[in-house]
Amino acid sequence: MQPESARTRPDPTASATGHQPLDEIFAALSDPIRRDIIERLAQGPCSVTELGAPHDVSAPAISKHLAVLERCGLIVRWKTGRVHYCRLVALPLADAASWIEQHRAFWSRQLDALGEYLEREDEACDPPPKAGRPE
Repeated sequence: MQPESARTRPDPTASATGHQPLDEIFAALSDPIRRDIIERLAQGPCSVTELGAPHDVSAPAISKHLAVLERCGLIVRWKTGRVHYCRLVALPLADAASWIEQHRAFWSRQLDALGEYLEREDEACDPPPKAGRPE
């Protein structure tokens, strides 16, 4: 059994709101077919057949892609009659965007500070102009 501190320590890969771990979201988004599916679902719900139509892969392959997206909470699936449908769940994408924005802001500040430091160093290394001689 794990010590109490190990069981209660927050998962560093989890999103800020405690939803699906970001690792799963980014892994799901790493595939171009899954990104295309997400883009299509951003327009609204549609059938699995419609989602698979633009891709030159089998129906079972599309089903596997959808399973990956469903496991990480990016989509939900349902069946009406014989037709399977999907819709996008935006919250995991918002969590990923928030994580990216936090890190973008951090690195932007770091690079700004580096630029300022390099400018100060450059000014300190420039020799003063010699008197009486034009530059």
